[in-house]
Amino acid sequence: MLAQFDSHGGTAVSYLHDHYARFIETRRRLTPRLDHRRDSRILDIGAHWLHQSLVYAMDGFEVTALDLPDTLELAQVKELARAHGIQLLPNADLAHPGALAGTPDDSFDIVLFTEVIEHLAFNPVAMWREIYRVLKPGGCIVVTTPNYYALRSRLRQWLRAIQLLGGGIGVEQILSLHTLSHHWKEFSRREIVRYFHLLSPDFTCRNIGYIEKQSASLKLRHGGGILLWIERILPPMRPDLYVEIELTGKASGITLEPRW
Repeated sequence: MLAQFDSHGGTAVSYLHDHYARFIETRRRLTPRLDHRRDSRILDIGAHWLHQSLVYAMDGFEVTALDLPDTLELAQVKELARAHGIQLLPNADLAHPGALAGTPDDSFDIVLFTEVIEHLAFNPVAMWREIYRVLKPGGCIVVTTPNYYALRSRLRQWLRAIQLLGGGIGVEQILSLHTLSHHWKEFSRREIVRYFHLLSPDFTCRNIGYIEKQSASLKLRHGGGILLWIERILPPMRPDLYVEIELTGKASGITLEPRW
């Protein structure tokens, strides 16, 4: 399948190799939900170069991809979308996903929101209100995000503390990377559940899991094998969270209103 991603050229190969295993693991965890609904419609928010969208399009699902124009308006991305029947929704401001305005209510069975929530540096309530609108009752949002309590993250923060470098991301990242590149907030399992409970009582978190992340570079570094072994026997210390947020009905709507 990896060859399919490169068939139209221009894809971000380094990103693909870092995240391919996550795409496949997410698909595996979703298999029970999707297997009996082959007509499911999927919205992939933060689709980038369509790597993950392609996994589902090749399985025969109807996929819509929403992301910044910087990626979705690339010629090679448009070509890949045409080849696999993926609808593209370029959207410049995720805080207000106007690209969904023409989408009817209750359009999607699955919303993929993978490795996105940690980047949101704006109040997301308006965004979730629009996602809620286009999600069918009984559908679900799939969130994957770095686990705040991951062993690797804690080791990095302890090392920064010893060096008196403060908390959170480094000043080098703040000054040298595009804003959307930063992990402004990393969540615990309990926080993700609380997050969606606050948004609406119609949301219920199910099938919560911890995802391993293996890479050749980690294994080659000193102590990498020990880290992987600890993560394997202690799931709460694994790098990523996986959560399915089911929309059990549309009785209450998004009930939270932001305030200053």
